[in-house]
Amino acid sequence: LSKEFSSASSTTTVSTVASRVNRNGNVAMEKDLINHEDLAGDRGMVDDLFDETYREKEGPKPPMRYVWRNIILMSLLHLGAILGLMLIPSAKIQTLAWAVLCFLVSALGITAGSHRLWSHRSYKATLPLRIFLTIANSVAFQNDIYEWVRDHRVHHKFSETDADPHNAMRGFFFSHIGWLLVRKHPDVIEKGQKLDLSDIKADKVVMFQRRYYKPSVVLLCFTLPTVVPWYFWDESIIISFFIPTILRYAVGLNATWLVNSAAHMFGNRPYDKNINPRENPLVSLGALGEGFHNYHHTFPYDYSTSEFGWRFNLTTAFIDLMCLLGLASDRKKVSKEVILARKMRTGDGSHKSG
Repeated sequence: LSKEFSSASSTTTVSTVASRVNRNGNVAMEKDLINHEDLAGDRGMVDDLFDETYREKEGPKPPMRYVWRNIILMSLLHLGAILGLMLIPSAKIQTLAWAVLCFLVSALGITAGSHRLWSHRSYKATLPLRIFLTIANSVAFQNDIYEWVRDHRVHHKFSETDADPHNAMRGFFFSHIGWLLVRKHPDVIEKGQKLDLSDIKADKVVMFQRRYYKPSVVLLCFTLPTVVPWYFWDESIIISFFIPTILRYAVGLNATWLVNSAAHMFGNRPYDKNINPRENPLVSLGALGEGFHNYHHTFPYDYSTSEFGWRFNLTTAFIDLMCLLGLASDRKKVSKEVILARKMRTGDGSHKSG
């Protein structure tokens, strides 16, 4: 592994690569033989790298056990979101703008926070930025950071297997929302318990959020988005609740879920045709840059999750701005040479026309 450091851009570039052939079951997959220990050591972990030694257990699958509480709550949430859509023509323009702002803040709590910072350690953030991203994460209400990171690292380490929490091989509905409506596969629980999450446990901001997660969600996801329009510009309490809170929350959830479902099924694979994740610009547009998924699963340590910078990638622009302000640093980036070599070696050829 060779790294190039730039104090001006505060970016680490992965600039050399070799290759080998690994096997997952009967499927041959060519992977980058980067010295991951060196790179991950700089990030503080290796548990987001695919584990080709995993084998699914033989025999019948465990029975599916429904979580009726989640089924009922998710059904009510989406019914409320439909009502929120119907109320949009009656809402004040300030309320709609507030709903968009709440969505953007909550999305950054997931994309720039739980995902790129804490799950992949693809850049470093100062204490004020970590506090902001933690608050934004509670606005999003998609499990606390610790739990989100655990599930996401398992997703990368055992992608598209029984140990993947939202295994896309089980279909669109399961990978989108169904995985939250049933008990986890035993392999997901087993592998999640074996992950090294010491870096997350050592972050006092993350563990503070975990300790007070429920009250933080009540305050930041539901109360604050509702009260602001009602108090500051006399919006109807019904509209204040169903648009900036319920509809915004449902849209945020589905934007994230589309990364697990649509971005694993629809799109091209210019970097690695042997894995399922795809490049899906529409998902990137809705999820602030998280739809470049073939790239992301090929190079999970890249802070941009894409080779195209700010294109359909508001999260990358946000992280770059934080670096400019001195609130973030040490962005990990794969060099153009490595990307091109990988496209030529394992891509599906779509990069030639795109």
